[in-house]
Amino acid sequence: MSDQCVFCGIVAGELPSVKVTEDDTTCAFMDINPASEGHLLVIPKRHSQDLFDIPADDLSAVTLTAQRVARAASREFGADGVNLLNCCGADAWQSVFHFHLHVIPRYTDKTKDGLTLPWTPDVPGDANVIAELGGRLADALS
Repeated sequence: MSDQCVFCGIVAGELPSVKVTEDDTTCAFMDINPASEGHLLVIPKRHSQDLFDIPADDLSAVTLTAQRVARAASREFGADGVNLLNCCGADAWQSVFHFHLHVIPRYTDKTKDGLTLPWTPDVPGDANVIAELGGRLADALS
């Protein structure tokens, strides 16, 4: 664990949090800056800086815990949907450098939900650029 990491402090019980579940590998707790009612975070107990740093077994455990928590939150809070969000790097909005998944219940009732998309997902991109980038990535992965 990192001495300077707020999430490591939560795992160690040194910092306050509203924990909702934990096991040997993961911990889930309510986000203190929620985007919607019921917004929470799921983290590995073992410190990893981000998506590029987390071991595969911890990533798998966090994802499975996030799925379990999302199902429970959706049922309990009557959410109309759920977003899972990971931010990897400061330019991708990561503000705490300990891997975490946001579990964000979504509501049609906007008094419960302040999250908005920063892009318009139904606007098509440039097909040539998409094909070129896809080809480069496919080559990098082979």
